[in-house]
Amino acid sequence: MQAAVINLLCVGAAFGVLVATFQWGWGPHLVGLSTPYGSVPIASYVPLMMFAALFGLSMDYEVFLVSQVAQHHAAGESPGRAVRSGVAASAKVIAAAATIMISVFGSFVLNGDPTIKQFGVGLSVAVLLAAAMVLSLAPAMLTLFGGATWWLPGWLARVLPRVDIEAEPGPPTAEPAGDGVPGAAMRAASRRGR
Repeated sequence: MQAAVINLLCVGAAFGVLVATFQWGWGPHLVGLSTPYGSVPIASYVPLMMFAALFGLSMDYEVFLVSQVAQHHAAGESPGRAVRSGVAASAKVIAAAATIMISVFGSFVLNGDPTIKQFGVGLSVAVLLAAAMVLSLAPAMLTLFGGATWWLPGWLARVLPRVDIEAEPGPPTAEPAGDGVPGAAMRAASRRGR
């Protein structure tokens, strides 16, 4: 629920920047657009495609952050400590991924086509906001809810499968005696067979 709210807030703000820049004509020269009318209509498919792209990216960031927090919580850390550890483990990766995508989308502004410029402005602003919200609002919500974040009703906990993304290591297998080199046991057995 919280991820969906973050996504809607970010895409709404990006739509606002898009409208202000292209329809209201607030600084089109900043994106290299000169028009005698002072504004450019937004192509009808731009908001839809922006929403789809942002939904995927912001959910990626959210899932990565929450999976890190869940991993620390499953390791026995308290909910607050798990949030801190999860953010510490994932913040640099999320910030780097967002920086790359902002750079890519920002480069669309260099194209002469106003529609491509609209994608560039809208998506770069949306990704910037999504990364900022995931790194600030998501940890705040997880900390606020504390242990209730991980609570499930008993009947639902019994029905849901237990999936571990990071597979639990199995018990160690005993290696037959050898010289400590991988495959040594096989070589020793083949020499005995001769």
